[in-house]
Amino acid sequence: MIHYIKGELAHISENEIVIENNGIGYLIEVPLSVLPALPPKNEEVKIYTELYVREDMLKLFGFLTEEDLQIFRMLITVSGIGPKGALAILSLMTPEQLRFAILANDVDSISAAKGIGKKTASKLVIELQDRLKAKIGSGNESAVTVGSREVSPRSEAVEALVGLGYSVAEATAALKKVSEENSLEEMIKLALRYLSL
Repeated sequence: MIHYIKGELAHISENEIVIENNGIGYLIEVPLSVLPALPPKNEEVKIYTELYVREDMLKLFGFLTEEDLQIFRMLITVSGIGPKGALAILSLMTPEQLRFAILANDVDSISAAKGIGKKTASKLVIELQDRLKAKIGSGNESAVTVGSREVSPRSEAVEALVGLGYSVAEATAALKKVSEENSLEEMIKLALRYLSL
């Protein structure tokens, strides 16, 4: 099992990167959300990976954090969601936003991911909601909460907007137009202004 690969970022394309390590170039498929967070080409990067094995292929999927990797592994346990579907969901939502969506039964936000229909999104919510609640209840937060990391104001704002009845996708889209330099209260007010247009 390859847990992570650390090396020079040799190539970046729409949904794939190549990391060169000891003369070997590892082709890794990544969610779109990874791309803006990557260092410039030819600089060192560390990517957590999942090796997906099928009869006709071996494929590496990569993530910037172990939390993203754990969420990916959890998603591919849902029947009807393969690696491509899991990547599409993680391209659209952060793990935190996905947890909010699952716990809030927000099927619309999840089904906004490419290739994920409402039926599959509903199945995902049903299959993962109890697992998330059980892990939160047991205090096992590694794959379901941000753990010791501080929750960002943007995430708190998303949660507040979801509480007001907006979907995670709507809240996230509105907050993308708002600077994080604003206070939490200002972020929510500005997002509400965008949502009312």
